[in-house]
Amino acid sequence: MSKSAQKRAIENYRSRLTKRGIVRFELQALETDRDLIRALARKLTDEGPEAGNLRRMVQQAVSPSKPGGILNALRRSPLVDADLDLTRPREKGRKVDL
Repeated sequence: MSKSAQKRAIENYRSRLTKRGIVRFELQALETDRDLIRALARKLTDEGPEAGNLRRMVQQAVSPSKPGGILNALRRSPLVDADLDLTRPREKGRKVDL
């Protein structure tokens, strides 16, 4: 038996997508985010600088922070060369009657 025209059309369409490097996959999300995720996927499949910028922004938003991020932020602080005296006087404390 031969395949129906509809099934052949779907196979051809998916084959063309695969040649472009586009794959199908399933994900789970909130119903309210359906249109957002579809629009994001459409934008990411486009070629050009806009897709690249969007990809970088999303990657930064969802990727875990790199080690040393806090240290690097402190090094960029305007107080780096402020010569602050941050030492505290040592006190013995008070006597407590137990």
